[in-house]
Amino acid sequence: MKFLITGGSGFIGSALIRYLIKNTKHQVLNLDKLTYAGNQESLKVVEKCQFYNFIKQDICELDQLKLIFDDFKPNVVLHLAAESHVDRSIDDPSEFIKTNIFGTYKLLEASRYFWQSLNVNMQSNFLFHHISTDEVYGDLQHQDDFFVETNAYKPSSPYSASKASSDHLVRAWYRTYGLPAIITNCSNNYGPFQFPEKFIPHIILNAISGKPLPIYGNGLQIRDWLHVEDHAKALTKVALEGKIGETYNIGGNNEIKNIDVVNMLCELLEEMVPNKPHGVNKYKDLICFVKDRPGHDERYAINTSKIKQDLGWAPEKNFENGLRETVSWYLKNNIWWERVLGSDYLLDRIGNVV
Repeated sequence: MKFLITGGSGFIGSALIRYLIKNTKHQVLNLDKLTYAGNQESLKVVEKCQFYNFIKQDICELDQLKLIFDDFKPNVVLHLAAESHVDRSIDDPSEFIKTNIFGTYKLLEASRYFWQSLNVNMQSNFLFHHISTDEVYGDLQHQDDFFVETNAYKPSSPYSASKASSDHLVRAWYRTYGLPAIITNCSNNYGPFQFPEKFIPHIILNAISGKPLPIYGNGLQIRDWLHVEDHAKALTKVALEGKIGETYNIGGNNEIKNIDVVNMLCELLEEMVPNKPHGVNKYKDLICFVKDRPGHDERYAINTSKIKQDLGWAPEKNFENGLRETVSWYLKNNIWWERVLGSDYLLDRIGNVV
């Protein structure tokens, strides 16, 4: 089979490509614009593989997309290209509207034109798989509530609103044109190769640099953490076995308060990096609470019953072990994140709590 993956040089996309190349014989074409969050070094282990190819491409350019579709002839489109950082969306929503909404529209149109050109048999072997977020559901008000696939959409940030919009577009193209489509909504991802402005790597790198560990509000916000390698396996499972027209929620079954994640990271660093920066007695001393983010959701939690029952998928990574592995990866791969930070990111930027 032929997999066309948008945003394949990003955090989740690169994990998916590494998994596909390592564990399958499917052909993979990575389309990525290579914005600040796209990094080709995350794919060095596969870049010379005969099953992998890369094209630098903006998904907003429909004519170019059509040419690529006609040339590659994908069986599956996995759409991961997106602007995804909530703080950036609050500062400037424009790129989120452009990429997440307009870009998804262009990709849907390219997919539709290509799909409609196929014979009936080939049409039945085509899939548009849209990767989205649990943030489209908004905020859970009660501790015994969980996001299920039928929840109403109540996005809080410009980012989540743009992703909700893209989900609606995908459903409309499935309903109106019959384009075979599936949507997955995932919880917060963590693991190796994540861009350093995200919560967990931001805390790790600030701590070992002796910089403040900023926590929004009281730090009691709850997130469900999903290891990116578990997510990659789930996406592959859905793409190959999922039912057309369905939505599947993908979560890690790890509900943890933000402040507890930070404390866990500090404890791991006490063990793994005992030689602290000058002036730091304990890593936890670097924790500071800052003004809460506008529209900050209090709790996300995913019910994964549907994907478990229908497709037999469940997360494999234990959060404590996964977090330890993640800290170890960042400590061993300073060349990777130093190059990333040297491009356009300031490590001391305040406010990166999800």
